[in-house]
Amino acid sequence: MVSMPADCPDPRRRAPSLAVVCAAVLLVPVTATGTAEALGDIGADLRAGLDATQWVVNAFFLTFAAFMASTGALADRIGRRRMFALGAGVFTASMLLAAAAPDIGVLIAARALAGAGAAAATTAGTALLAHAYPAGPGRTRAFAWFGTTLGLGLAFGPVIAGTLVGAVGWRSLFAAAGIALLPVLPLSALLDESRAAPDGPMDWGGAAAFTLALTAFTFGVIEGPALGWTHPAVPAAFAACAVLSAAFAMAERRHPAPLVDLSLLARPRFAAIASMPFLLAFGFVALTIVLPPYLMATSGYSARQAGLTLMLLTGPTLVMPPVTGALARRLSHRVLLVTTLLLVAAGTGLLAAVPAGSGPARLAVPLLLIGTGFGVSLAVVDGAAVSSVEPARAGMAAGLFNTARITGEVVAIAVLGAVLSALTRASLTGRYGEARAARATSRLLQGDIAGAAPAGAGRLEFARLASAGYADALHTALWLLTLLSLAGALAVGLLMSVREPARITT
Repeated sequence: MVSMPADCPDPRRRAPSLAVVCAAVLLVPVTATGTAEALGDIGADLRAGLDATQWVVNAFFLTFAAFMASTGALADRIGRRRMFALGAGVFTASMLLAAAAPDIGVLIAARALAGAGAAAATTAGTALLAHAYPAGPGRTRAFAWFGTTLGLGLAFGPVIAGTLVGAVGWRSLFAAAGIALLPVLPLSALLDESRAAPDGPMDWGGAAAFTLALTAFTFGVIEGPALGWTHPAVPAAFAACAVLSAAFAMAERRHPAPLVDLSLLARPRFAAIASMPFLLAFGFVALTIVLPPYLMATSGYSARQAGLTLMLLTGPTLVMPPVTGALARRLSHRVLLVTTLLLVAAGTGLLAAVPAGSGPARLAVPLLLIGTGFGVSLAVVDGAAVSSVEPARAGMAAGLFNTARITGEVVAIAVLGAVLSALTRASLTGRYGEARAARATSRLLQGDIAGAAPAGAGRLEFARLASAGYADALHTALWLLTLLSLAGALAVGLLMSVREPARITT
C-alpha cells in the first residue's frame, strides 16, 4: 500500500473537514450580530450605559480582528487543525462565561475572549478548506458552502437572538451558543492536519503593535461621545493609534517572517478583494448592529420583531451564495464584486429615504437590495483571496484577508455608532441641555425609547423629538454609506482590471 505524505490532503477527509469547519463558524455571526438585540436588556440588567454596552459588541470584533493575522501565521507553523481546535475550545468556553457574567466587566472580558477564539477557528478553518480542496470547481463549491453557512448565521442570528432574549433573557443567547458548540470539539479530530514551514521567528512585535493600534482607535471612537472629543484621553488614543500603526508597518517590512506580508497589497487583484470586506463592513455588517435598536426605539418593535424584520437584510445571504457559485462560472470576479457594491449603494440610498416608524413593507426593498449584494460577495471573496496567492502562503493570505474583514467591522461598527450618538445627541442638546440629551441618547441607542423619555407632561413631545433626531442621524449616516459604496465600486473595478504578471513556479 502506498502511504500518503503527512501534509498531502486526504480526499476522504474533505467532506468531514467542510462539515466541521462550517459547524464551528455558524455560531460566529449568530453571536456577533445577534448581540445587538440584547443590548437594551444587558444595559438594564447590569446597569450599564451606552459606552459600556457598545464594548460588549466591539470587544468581540476588536479581538476578532486583532488575532486574525497572528492566528493565521501561527496556524501555518503549529498546524491548522491544532489552531482550529484551540480556537473552537476558547470560543465555546467564553460563551459559557458570558452567560454567567455577574457584571458588565466580566461580560466584556468574555466577549473579548470569544473574539480571539473565533479568529483562530475562522482563519485556521479557511486555510484547512483551501488545503483540503485544490484549486478548481471543488474549491469553488466548498467555499460556496462556507458562504452559505455564514449566511445561515447572519440570516437567523437576529431572529434566534431576539426570540431567546424576549422569551428567556439575554444570558440564554450565550448559553445556547456555548452548548451548541460542544460537539464540534471532539469532531475536530476528523480534520486533515496541514502546516507550512516557517521562514523565521514569530513576529510578536508586529502582533502587539497591530493589536494596540486597533484598541487605541476603538477606544477613541467609542469613548469620544461619552467623554467628549476634546477630552485628553481621546486625541491621545488617536495619536497612539497613528504611532503604533506606523510601527506595525515598519516592523512588517523589516521582519524576516512578517505577521502579514504587506507586499500582497501591492498586487492590484488581491488589494481589490481585500478591500471588499472593509467596504461591506460599513454597508452591511454595521447595519446589523445599529438597525435593531433603531427599530425598537423609533418603531416600538420588540427584540423578536426587530430580529424578524432584519431577516429582510440577512435573508438573502442564505440564498445568494449558492446562486452566485453557479454564476461565477459565467461571470468574472470583477463583475460580481462591482455588482455587490452597486446593490449595497442602491439599498442604503433607498433606506435613507424611509421615514422613522415605517413598517416592514417600506423597509423591504432597500434591505433586500443590501442583503442581496452582501450575499453575492460571500460566495466569491474568500475563495478568490486564497486563490490569488501561492498555496504555501494560504494561511498568511487568509490571515491578512480576514484581518481586513474584521478590522473593517471594528472600524465600521465603532464609527457608525459614534456618528449616530453624536448626531442624535446634538439634535437634542440645544433644546434639553447636554446632560439630559446624553442620558436620552444612551437609552435610545440601546433601543429603549421609554427609558429615554422623562416622566411628566412633556414626555410624548420629548419622545417624538428624540425619535426624529435618531432617524435624522441614521439617514445622514446612510447617505455617507451610499457614497462610500459607490466610490468603492469604482476603485474595485479599476483595480480588478489591472493585469498582473504571471507567477513563476518551480
